Amino acid sequence: MTRTVWVKADGDVGDWEARKRRITAAIEAGADWVLVDEADVGRVRDLGDISVAAFRSEADVIDDAESDAEADAYFVGKGGEGDGTIDMPEDLSGSADLTTVRRRDDRAQGVYVRVLGTEYERFAEEAANDAEFTIVVGEDWSIIPLENLIARVGEETHLIAGATTAAEAQTAFETLEIGADGVLLDSNSPDEIRGAVEARDAADRETLDLRHAEVTAVERTGMADRVCIDTGSLMDDDEGMLVGSMSRGLFFVHAETAESPYVESRPFRVNAGAVHAYVRNAEGGTNYLAELSSGDEVQVVDTAGHTREAIVGRVKIEKRPMFRIQAEVETEEGIDRIETLIQNAETVKIATSEGRKAVTDLEEGDEALVYYEDVARHFGEAVEESIIEK
Repeated sequence: MTRTVWVKADGDVGDWEARKRRITAAIEAGADWVLVDEADVGRVRDLGDISVAAFRSEADVIDDAESDAEADAYFVGKGGEGDGTIDMPEDLSGSADLTTVRRRDDRAQGVYVRVLGTEYERFAEEAANDAEFTIVVGEDWSIIPLENLIARVGEETHLIAGATTAAEAQTAFETLEIGADGVLLDSNSPDEIRGAVEARDAADRETLDLRHAEVTAVERTGMADRVCIDTGSLMDDDEGMLVGSMSRGLFFVHAETAESPYVESRPFRVNAGAVHAYVRNAEGGTNYLAELSSGDEVQVVDTAGHTREAIVGRVKIEKRPMFRIQAEVETEEGIDRIETLIQNAETVKIATSEGRKAVTDLEEGDEALVYYEDVARHFGEAVEESIIEK
């Protein structure tokens, strides 16, 4: 599921300057959509790159200069059945589909519903059968109507829940452990908009089950082409990346956040290993270190297994002396061996049961933190087949 954050910036918000502030905050925070009146679509396009959804009431007047600007999605419901302006159809079972409200705009892919009572909840459920997007906004919001809609229409439409704070957005994303597909944030606060985006990202992230593996060999090898991954993000002391020579077992390599007598910290960098090694990416697959380039996304993970994505800003490949690190993992079938090549340098550190440790100090018997999954991979994707790696 791809979660989305929408920011409400239609005429209900205020004059154009007020709407503009919200739209700008949405763009800067990394929101996915803004919802505006159709007359503002052209203005939004001038402000920045963001998906634009539009609806209009009967009172909207579109200037000729703006009439050619098209939205990415059109909504009905405002100024109609969706917000109580027009009475709800009595026979919901026969007439409360998107066609009922689409008669006012046949371009509509989405419906907007204020949940003013149980009949509006049922109306949203019926309309969602035909709508690509369904926005539901609670006036006196409780979690129960959203639970009902997630359970009944969650797979039929992209369900977007109204929210006024980042905390409400987080709750919407977590409801029934499935969550709404998106939230429509009605707030003037850039902090709340950023918080909603952070809640979106957190809801989409996986948490990995990391374990310890006993180090059974630490050997000096010859020279190899070593890869440093410089990201566009700063990493914390407990963050790094998962890399290794075998896709089923990846070692936790710390970001260069620690101070050293030899070099200043570089908290945007992970000295990841040799060009052949795998690194876990933001989609949960793997990439070879050699194929990474600026603009790609990699997965950042902390020692508790929490993940986030980071954009690669630069990849540095240089010849360096290497260590071969071998470890053994206990599995249901017995003991499995995993290994990797990593630069022979005091600044390169891996996570162990005793904390961060430089690879130059690593010894047999240490317990390295790893991510292990007993699957084979083909072009970075997990597959059901037998592959021997050694």
